Amino acid sequence: MSLLVANDLKKTFGDKTLLDDVSFTIEPKQRIGLIGANGTGKSTLLQILTGAEGTEQGEIRHAKSFTVAYVDQEPQLSGGGSILSKVYEGGAPVLRTLRRYEQALRRYQQNPSDQAAEKQLYEAQADMDAEGAWEAETAAKTVLTKLGFADLEADVDELSGGQHKRVALAKALIQPADLLILDEPTNHLDAASITWLESFLHAYTGALLLVTHDRYFLNRVTDAIYELEHGKLHYYEGNYETYLIKKAERDAQAEREEEKRQNTLRREMAWLKRMPKARGTKQKARVERVEALKADTPEPEQGTIDFVSDSKRLGKKVIEATDVSKWFGDKVILDDVSMRVDRGDRIGITGANGTGKSTFLHLLAGRLQPDRGVVDIGETVRIGYFTQGEAEIDGSLRVLEYIREGAEVITTKEGVTITAEQMLERFLFPRAQQWTYVSRLSGGERRRLYLLRILMEEPNVLFLDEPTNNLDISTLRLLEDYLTQFPGAVISVSHDRYFLDRVAERLLIFESDGKIESYYGRFEDYLQSKEAEQTTQKSASRAPKQRQGKKLSYKDQQEWKTIEDTIADLEHKQAELEKDMAAAGSDSARIQELLKEQEQVAADLEEAMNRWTELATVMEEER
Repeated sequence: MSLLVANDLKKTFGDKTLLDDVSFTIEPKQRIGLIGANGTGKSTLLQILTGAEGTEQGEIRHAKSFTVAYVDQEPQLSGGGSILSKVYEGGAPVLRTLRRYEQALRRYQQNPSDQAAEKQLYEAQADMDAEGAWEAETAAKTVLTKLGFADLEADVDELSGGQHKRVALAKALIQPADLLILDEPTNHLDAASITWLESFLHAYTGALLLVTHDRYFLNRVTDAIYELEHGKLHYYEGNYETYLIKKAERDAQAEREEEKRQNTLRREMAWLKRMPKARGTKQKARVERVEALKADTPEPEQGTIDFVSDSKRLGKKVIEATDVSKWFGDKVILDDVSMRVDRGDRIGITGANGTGKSTFLHLLAGRLQPDRGVVDIGETVRIGYFTQGEAEIDGSLRVLEYIREGAEVITTKEGVTITAEQMLERFLFPRAQQWTYVSRLSGGERRRLYLLRILMEEPNVLFLDEPTNNLDISTLRLLEDYLTQFPGAVISVSHDRYFLDRVAERLLIFESDGKIESYYGRFEDYLQSKEAEQTTQKSASRAPKQRQGKKLSYKDQQEWKTIEDTIADLEHKQAELEKDMAAAGSDSARIQELLKEQEQVAADLEEAMNRWTELATVMEEER
């Protein structure tokens, strides 16, 4: 039985049809990726499924007990409170129990001698036992830690927009639900958090529906793709790689059908020119057929960006940083960093959140001064800076007016002049949309428009700070294709592995101590090399000791007598740590300490078990 059934959904926005008689199903445990160009209505469809938006037509059917956990593209958390308390919000019984326990624990910690507070805590602990909520508490704290939060008591009102997104994501991940809906979940996550999220979603027991621009992530967590295009929803079974193959087959079929339509139209138009004015029924029907063929012209597909910049005037040395250091308060962001950017360089910057990547970009652009060291920018450098946040665009301007403020025309490599209108078409803004007010564009469409404005100003150095956030896959392909031909230097800050693999030849990996690791090659290769390195280190530390003979030495015999007690002690220690974790409440420092201790005990236990197996094997051979 389907988890959710949608029939004949219709949704319009002004004179634009977002959903045109759309029908689909979501099955239990299905993993669906929803893709489509910015402004086609992906986020609107998600909101319809949550009940936040209505439709002009159609119905959605599901069981009465059906529940949804949803993360908006740009969530805004209000009402204050700690990160942990915000994550515990929700109507599920286990979340109510967790809230009561956290409140009781906080009251008791403030006044341990208060007998009423102590009684309330005991009652809350009993409820936690009865509800089985200790596991949910541990899961919530683990999720928050994996998403990069150390202080779980921090006030949400003091958090950035990106941190709001991560709190909202954690809240949805721990919430019991039949369907988990995620709108751009990898925005504001670093590579480690994205990898962890992939693993979490693989083990998730409910159904999943997500919108994401991250193609590696999409490929690894989905088993079906819905593509929203021109108001219609097309279904493709399989992950993103399978979708690309099937989409190419569908496009080829569409091209063949369009060629047939054009041939038929040419024949019918020739008939119209030869024949007198239609009077008979058959003649009128044939005229109507011609009109229908003309009206059936397909929508324009993805465009291309093809124009030269001022890069030919760029000197060999673009930017040089020498012994640059930067700190905020007592936190070191950069520590004696030196690097040189040359013409044609393709540099990708990545690393954990909060390690100074955007700060470094500001320093290289001259927008921020270092506390120590020098940044020298070449005289011919003309920087195009695509910022991480949403650009401030005057909503009263029309799309074409905004682009014309940057440039009326540009020139291709062949010297052909292209107007702003033509460039907008190449960047997926059809003529009919070019006189739309900017205020009526979706967030992704505004990002696309802002990107085009920067490119049309003809920079010879591009700084891209998280360019993939909120851009659709079609726009990313356009940008990637353009960057491969761009003759100037490109520096991109991104956690999008697919994007970095396409556009970066050298990686700068920012570390938490203000240092930067340099790597030449693909980001995926770097991640695999780090994973292999960690696996080798673990294997070396846990490998059983090699024996020279097949008999137990006196030392081995003594170890055999005690090893089972050692294993029992470690297993007992594991159980105690579980209890300590449950009792840690919202003490994030203590939780971090316990997580490290748990990892060490687990490693020691695995080593002891391996050693027991080795000794037992030799004992068996001696018999």
